[in-house]
Amino acid sequence: MSYQPPESIQQLLDNLPTSPGVYQMIDRHGEIIYIGKAKNLRNRVRSYFQPANMQSKVLRMREHIVDIKILVMDSEVAALAAEAQLIRAHKPRYNVIWKDDKRYPYIVVRTRDPFPKVEMTRQVNRNDGNRYFGPYASGWEVRQILDSLRRAYPFLTCDRNIDGQDERACLYYDIKLCGAPCIGVQDQAAYWTNIEGLMRVLEGKTDEVLSELTTEMESASEQLDFERAALLRDRILAIKRATIRQHRIAAIGADQDVIGLARNEQMAMVQLLVIRGGNLISAESFPLINVEGEDDATIIEDFLPQYYESVAEFPPEILLPYDITDIDILEAWLREQNNGRKVKIVVPKRGEKAKLIQRAQETANEQLNLFQARWEKDTLRHETALQEIQQALALPAPPNRIECFDISTLHGKSTVASRVVFVQGTPAKSEYRRFNIQTIAHEGSDDFQSMREALTRRFQRYVDAINNVADLPPNKVDRNETWRILPDLLLIDGGKGQLGVAVEVLQAFDLLEHVPLAGLAKQFEEVYVPFRSEPVFLPRNSEGSYLLQRVRDEAHRFAITTHRAQRQKKGMASRLEAVAGIGPAKRKALLKAFDNDIDAIRRASIARLCEVPGITETLAKRIKEELS
Repeated sequence: MSYQPPESIQQLLDNLPTSPGVYQMIDRHGEIIYIGKAKNLRNRVRSYFQPANMQSKVLRMREHIVDIKILVMDSEVAALAAEAQLIRAHKPRYNVIWKDDKRYPYIVVRTRDPFPKVEMTRQVNRNDGNRYFGPYASGWEVRQILDSLRRAYPFLTCDRNIDGQDERACLYYDIKLCGAPCIGVQDQAAYWTNIEGLMRVLEGKTDEVLSELTTEMESASEQLDFERAALLRDRILAIKRATIRQHRIAAIGADQDVIGLARNEQMAMVQLLVIRGGNLISAESFPLINVEGEDDATIIEDFLPQYYESVAEFPPEILLPYDITDIDILEAWLREQNNGRKVKIVVPKRGEKAKLIQRAQETANEQLNLFQARWEKDTLRHETALQEIQQALALPAPPNRIECFDISTLHGKSTVASRVVFVQGTPAKSEYRRFNIQTIAHEGSDDFQSMREALTRRFQRYVDAINNVADLPPNKVDRNETWRILPDLLLIDGGKGQLGVAVEVLQAFDLLEHVPLAGLAKQFEEVYVPFRSEPVFLPRNSEGSYLLQRVRDEAHRFAITTHRAQRQKKGMASRLEAVAGIGPAKRKALLKAFDNDIDAIRRASIARLCEVPGITETLAKRIKEELS
């Protein structure tokens, strides 16, 4: 039976306007779980409830949506702006979200003042008349840059009212870190000359500035003005220290933001290379969550408004790795954010700009690997999470081994149970298993009976493993080791009903006293334990709560991938063989190279496809055209 939305939702769908705007998906607790924008609200919102829409994220969202709110806007650009602001405010659970949503440090030059101060700030206001530079990776980096630049271009940091009438200067004048305009040693014009030089360096025009200073130093030396030459020499050295991380990466004078993307099953990493004056002046990484089921281009498209809504200055050109929809709308929005100055979005396919994208992509991949490794090796965080879970659930010991079971059903049939294993807070993927559910008590899907079958099969394998492990050949022992070890916590994706089934199965195997058990419900992330009517709540932002949710989400993801693979296998052969020049041998080579993932083949670059034996550039282009 094909999917049909609830009657209350269908009434909303039937009465949606065709205007541009923003839509908000609401769950039964009144929480906003997804926010999106649309050129045509009627068409876009209705697409989520079409039976043919089998995206994993959409399937999960539909289970929770009980209401839809819309906000009609005057234009698509206004809808984009409103969407970015609402996502930042509500952080819905199904939107692609900048995970590390901290405020990055900037350098602000308070140019609206007669004698501008230069400071670090984490608050950016594009309309306050000041100049902002950044973002930078850390406050430490900003302080290092400012310390060096101050030796080249002394500037104010004090709160004095500068009128040149003070009786004495502060210590910074004595150590040559301030020109003392407070006592009239430096007039306003000379002070602004310093500030303009400093801003040129921050803008990335370092080579130009150094060339001018070098010429000036040599001229002073030829005129035997050695004091002036020494001052300029020190200024050059200070600028070089301040910009030691800058290096030529693009054409002279190029001002660009270059964006790369890498992803794995749980998250994505956006890499931003900030190029000014042809120099790489900043390289920042942005981890994103809630990316499951989204294609790469959509992830990039969702990230751009979140980032550029808060930046201080825009480049004239942004380089992206993928074509995105509605580039004209995004460019129009960027122009509004940039006070009417045009910002062009480019997706380079060849040449130097394409090489910059490749560098950003490679860096994103390295940063993603580092981020994942840091999290998985963060022993203190994992220990904290396990201790919090132990305390909240009154476990006899920290749950160093957690097994989680989830049930996934496609159109009321083809039911799959997944088991994932986390050891000391990190996934043990070699021990993940799937169960194709074979017996259902009655027609149609039954999650309770499916869970009963999966758990019964799991613990029957435990019994078989401990009884027969001595009789197994060596090559079979490791495979059964995963069944022979009992979990420190058996986690069930579900509430009281699913938990009751698990209790019955453990009782049947006489294991209830040996296997701690809990069920994690989706609505409020409440945790149910056997023989207790009220749920247990871990603090929402605690490490323990996050770990339980991550384990549950991983079990759900693992189950969903089975259905995705089944759907892909059915259509894969026909879609590939429909491409002229692709026969059984080349189809097999493509599927092998991309792990049977048709979407990976579709997303792959021409160069990557050409790496597959037998695939020429002409054929690769034909594959891209056919699959897109």
